[in-house]
Amino acid sequence: MKLITAVVRPERVQQVKEALFQAGISGLTLSRVSGHGGEQEIVEHYRGTRVMIEFRDKVEFRMAVSEPFVEVAIRAICQGARTGEVGDGKIFVQPLERVIRIRTGEEDAAALTPVTETRLTPGFPV
Repeated sequence: MKLITAVVRPERVQQVKEALFQAGISGLTLSRVSGHGGEQEIVEHYRGTRVMIEFRDKVEFRMAVSEPFVEVAIRAICQGARTGEVGDGKIFVQPLERVIRIRTGEEDAAALTPVTETRLTPGFPV
């Protein structure tokens, strides 16, 4: 099991979400964040004052996936988020030690969103 965190451009949220859903990954969390990576700082003028914008608005996707879906999720995120420009984002993959579904008490892979073979999409090999 892995925890995948992806930080992407806000304007690419719909494309990333659709790519993940098509890949059979529907359990995810979305947060609005701000950050600074390789983009250059922007200088704007506000009411006659020069303002430097160091942090850009981004969106963070987080999802717990079983091993067969790690590469599937990474490919889906890249497909949906990539523009080819600086600032497309990053994907972080971390091991998950334990997962518990609160409602049922199921643990680990059983606690993750169930996936059936029919949900696997061509082009997203396992």
